[in-house]
Amino acid sequence: MSNLGMAIVRQYERGVVFRLGRLRGVREPGWRFMIPLADRMRKVSLRTVTMPIQSQQVITKDNVSIGVAAVAYFRRVDPVRSIVEIENVEAAISQIAQTTVRNVVGRSPLDHVLAETETLNETIKKILDVTTERWGVLVELVELKDIELPQSMQRAMAREAEAEREKRGKIIAAEGEALSAGKLAEAADVIARHPIALQLRNLQVLGEIAIERNSTIVFPAQFLDSVRAVSGFLEREGVNGHVAEVPSVRVAP
Repeated sequence: MSNLGMAIVRQYERGVVFRLGRLRGVREPGWRFMIPLADRMRKVSLRTVTMPIQSQQVITKDNVSIGVAAVAYFRRVDPVRSIVEIENVEAAISQIAQTTVRNVVGRSPLDHVLAETETLNETIKKILDVTTERWGVLVELVELKDIELPQSMQRAMAREAEAEREKRGKIIAAEGEALSAGKLAEAADVIARHPIALQLRNLQVLGEIAIERNSTIVFPAQFLDSVRAVSGFLEREGVNGHVAEVPSVRVAP
């Protein structure tokens, strides 16, 4: 219909008008009238375009070959320049995006590529912005979406992760043993200063065991001496003859 002097420009489009080959301006959305046969309109979409960047083999800085795929989001912000400055803006962005991804990833070691993906994404986006600005295009986002590692590298990383987990487990166990040994040393110091504490501990253990009434507890005869020593100690301390009830025991023959 543009040849007949009428055209419809949608809300997400802008119409770039050429009159006898010369640029005449940009038409906003709605019904637009032009000079028949003299004016030509090219419509430019301002919506964001999702462009997948095909997977390509890249050799990292530490000489590891990996496959990298990405996706780029861009939109045209200047309809005139996106037509006048370049013939096919989408093809150009696809090619420059692939080259930029390969160059940025190739300058980084593998560990940096895996751990600092957001940093690489931002670096690629900035480089593309500088290049595409003169084409009237704004790159909104670039994401590395797939990083393929060689099978040998995957196995090596799995062994490294397993060794790291084992190391952490051994360190935690050693720290627990050290803490336990420290507490036992403190308890030994207390018992050395107060020998009766050991006897009281024996009685406490005996009381805990005696909860099960169907059990028979056999202690050596020396344990009775310990009981008598505790009873004598409590009497000397003035407990008025009330001694804590001790479960019945049977002396081993």
